[in-house]
Amino acid sequence: MMASLISALSAQGAEPMDTTKVVNLQEVQVVSTRATKKTPMAYTNVGQEDLKAVNHGQDIPYLISLTPSVTMTSDAGNGIGYTSLRVRGTDPSRINITANGIPMNDAESSSLYWVNMGDFASSVKSMQIQRGVGTSTNGAGAFGATLNMLTENVGAKPFVGVDLSAGSYYSHKETLRFGTGLLGGHWGIQGRLSNIGSKGYIDRASTKLNSYLVQAGYFGENTVVKFITWNGEEQTYHAWNYTSKYEQAKFGRTFNSCGVMGYDDNGNPTGYYSNQTDNYHQQNYQLIWNERLTRELNLNAALHYTKGQGYYEQYKRGRKWNEYGLSTETIKSDLIQKKLMDNDFYGAVASLVYDNKTDIEASFGGGWNKYDGDHFGRVVWTGTPNAAVTSMPAADFEYYRNRAKKTDFNVYGKINYTIVDGLNAFADLQYRHVGVRMQDPGDYYGANATGEYVIDKKYEFFNPKFGLNYDITPNHRVYASYAIAHKEPVRNNFEELPLDEIRAERLNDLEVGYKYQNEQFSAGANIYWMNYKDQFVLTGELNKNGEGKTQNVDKSYRLGVELEAAWQPVEWFRWDVNGTWSKNRVKEIRVLLDDYTTTVTLKDKPLSFSPDFIFNNIFTFTYKGFRGAIQSQYVSDQYLTNTGFKDMLCKDENGNDCYETLLLKHHFTTNIDLSYNFSLKKLGLQDATIGATLYNIFSAKFDNNGWAAPQYQQTASGEVIAVNTWDVRDGLDSTKGQAAGFAPSAPFNMMVHLSVNF
Repeated sequence: MMASLISALSAQGAEPMDTTKVVNLQEVQVVSTRATKKTPMAYTNVGQEDLKAVNHGQDIPYLISLTPSVTMTSDAGNGIGYTSLRVRGTDPSRINITANGIPMNDAESSSLYWVNMGDFASSVKSMQIQRGVGTSTNGAGAFGATLNMLTENVGAKPFVGVDLSAGSYYSHKETLRFGTGLLGGHWGIQGRLSNIGSKGYIDRASTKLNSYLVQAGYFGENTVVKFITWNGEEQTYHAWNYTSKYEQAKFGRTFNSCGVMGYDDNGNPTGYYSNQTDNYHQQNYQLIWNERLTRELNLNAALHYTKGQGYYEQYKRGRKWNEYGLSTETIKSDLIQKKLMDNDFYGAVASLVYDNKTDIEASFGGGWNKYDGDHFGRVVWTGTPNAAVTSMPAADFEYYRNRAKKTDFNVYGKINYTIVDGLNAFADLQYRHVGVRMQDPGDYYGANATGEYVIDKKYEFFNPKFGLNYDITPNHRVYASYAIAHKEPVRNNFEELPLDEIRAERLNDLEVGYKYQNEQFSAGANIYWMNYKDQFVLTGELNKNGEGKTQNVDKSYRLGVELEAAWQPVEWFRWDVNGTWSKNRVKEIRVLLDDYTTTVTLKDKPLSFSPDFIFNNIFTFTYKGFRGAIQSQYVSDQYLTNTGFKDMLCKDENGNDCYETLLLKHHFTTNIDLSYNFSLKKLGLQDATIGATLYNIFSAKFDNNGWAAPQYQQTASGEVIAVNTWDVRDGLDSTKGQAAGFAPSAPFNMMVHLSVNF
C-alpha cells in the first residue's frame, strides 16, 4: 500500500527529466576531492553493492577491513561499538574522513568515533580510500589515508525496504529504508531508521545504537539542492582498559576490569558499577547546493553543523579528594566521576570544478570550519572517607571546566593536464591555517584552573603534491607522485606533553605504481616511501580515557609495497587478493630507565601497531540469486611499543622469572558469507535476500588491540631490557600499575540476515 501511494504521488505533475544527469549532479560534491584513474596515487573504491553484501551490523572499519593496508580494532571484540581503523600502521587521528566532501573528524582529537555514526553504511552510495597523503580535501590533514564517503542519491523511483540481522552475543540490527522517488518531477525525500545492539564478546561490553538519516532535495536540470540530517545516539559499557594476560589466565579471556568496585582477599572482583557507561548524542546537518554552470563548469557549496553532547561515568577506587578540589585534607575514598562534553562544529566548504572533456580537469576549493567545545566534570558520589570530615561535598560537585576553540581554514587548487595522449601531469596545492585555543586543557587542573586560555597556537601549512600518470596502452598504466603534508597536534598532546616538546608533523610521501587491466584480470603494485619529521607515534600507553598516548619522534619512515589482483575467469567466480609488505621504523627513540633519571637511546626500532605483512584473499561465487564469499585475512605481529622489545621480564605468583608478550601476535582469520536473493513480485513485493555470515570460522584466538607501559632496566653488560616490577606477571590490579593490556577478538560467531524490498 505504501509503495502504491508513493508511486501515485510521484506521478502527479511529473515532468520529463534526464535522471542520469540528476544522479551525476548529486555526486559533484565529492568530485573535487576524489581520485580518478588519471590521478597518480593509490586508492580503492568501495561501491554500494559491496557495502550491502557485508553490512549486517558491524561498524564501517570492519566493512572495509579487506581493502589494502587496513587493520581494525574493536573494544567489544565483535566489531560493534567502539571500533577504529588504521591504514599503513597510522592511527585514526591521521586518517581524514569526509561525508559529501564535508569534514567528519572530531576537531580536537582528529579522530572519527564510529560509535556515533551507527549504521551510517546503510546510507552510503560509495567510499574511496586514498592511501598516503591523498588529494587535497577539507578538514584534518591526512597522514595515513583519506576516507571519502558519499551518501546515496535520492532515487527517481519510490521504495521501502527492511533489513534485519541477528546473531551471536545478542547482536542485532534493524533498518527501515524509504524513498519517495521524484515528486512532481523535481522533489524527493529519502531516509532510514536504524537500531543496532549487542552485548559484545567482552564481559559487559554492551552497545546500544539508535540512528536515522533523512535527506530532502530539489532536482532541476542544472541544479540540485539537498538538505541532509542524521543523528547517532549511543550507549556503550566501558571496555577500554583491556586485560593483561595474567587477568585472562585468572578470570577468562572475556574479563573486563572496567567498573570493578573492589577485590576480595582472593583477588576476585566483588562487584561492578552498573552505570560505567559512555553516552553520546551527535546530530549532523548538511545543506548542499550543486550547480551545473556550463557543460564544462560545476559549482558546489555546502554548509554544515554538528551538535555533540554526552558524558561517561567511572567508578574510581581509593582516590584522593584534593585531586578533585573536594578537600585540602589528606582524605581518600571511592568515588564516581562524570565527565561531560557539549560541543558545536560548523562551517562551509565549496569548490569549482572544470572539465573540458579533452585535456584539462581542474578544481579550486576550500573550507572554513569552527569548533567550540566545553569539557567539564562532576563528582556524583563519594564513598566513606578514610578520615573524619566536617562536611560532605554537594551532589554533582563540579571539579573542572574548560573550553576549547579551533578554527581550520583551507584553500586548494588542483589540475590534471593531458600533455600528450595517455600522459597526464597532476598538480595539487593546498594552504591550511589552524588556530587552537584551550582553557586549562586537562581535568588535573581541578580547583587550580584559572579559566585562561593557556594554549593559544597557530599553524600555517603549505601542502604541495605533484605527479605523472602514463597510460602506456589501454591495459597498462604507470604513475608516480610526490606529496608533502603537515599535521597539527591534537588535544591529548596538549594535555599530556610539555608545551615546549610539542611540534607539528611533516610527511614527505613518494608513491610509484603500475596497474594492468583487461576484461577478466587486473593487477597492480604500489611502492610507497613515507618519510616523517616529528611524527606523533603511539607509545603503547593509554591515558585515563582509554585513548592511546602519542609523542613526537624526530625521524621515522614507512616503506612498503602494496600488491592487488582480481581474476574472473568465468561469470560465476571471482578471485580478489591483496597484500602489503612494509618496513616501519623510528630511527631513534629515547626511553627512561626505572631509576627515573637515566635515559637511553635506542636506534632503528619498529613503529608500534604497524604490521610488516597484511594479506587478504576473497573467493566470490555467484549463480542466479546465490552469492557466496570466503574471506580470509592474515596480519603479522605488531609491536605495542616503539622499542622493538617482543617481551618483558616479569615475576610469576611464586616470584620466579617469567616473560610476558609486548606484541599483538600474528593471526589468520576466515569468514564465510552466504546469501540468496529471490523475487517476491507474485506477492506484490520487489525481492528479498536471506543469508548468514560466519565470522572467524576457525576460532582463531587473537588480540585486535592492546597497550603496554613496561619499565626499562639496563643490565650489567649495558643491555636495555623491558621489565614489570609493579605486579604479578603483566599486572592484575590497576591501582598497583599494570604493564600491558589486550583486547581479545571473538572466536567463531555468526549473524543471520534478511532484507526485503517493497
